[in-house]
Amino acid sequence: MGIIALGAAVAVLTGAGAGIGIGLATAKATESIAKQPEAKSDIRTSLIIGCALAEATAVYGFVTALLIIIMLGSK
Repeated sequence: MGIIALGAAVAVLTGAGAGIGIGLATAKATESIAKQPEAKSDIRTSLIIGCALAEATAVYGFVTALLIIIMLGSK
């Protein structure tokens, strides 16, 4: 059971990576808007698309962890 928990923990680590990535992207987008206010809508659109992709990665990691626990943990 220990190796299964380790595998699930590694899969869930994608959530930490996504959180760091979204935080860095938001910081850079805010900095860019401060430097070029006229490009606000373009920057915001790119930020939202990037955050959605990063969040999807975190969800995939969570689902993978659940599948590892459900499929392999029942043996």
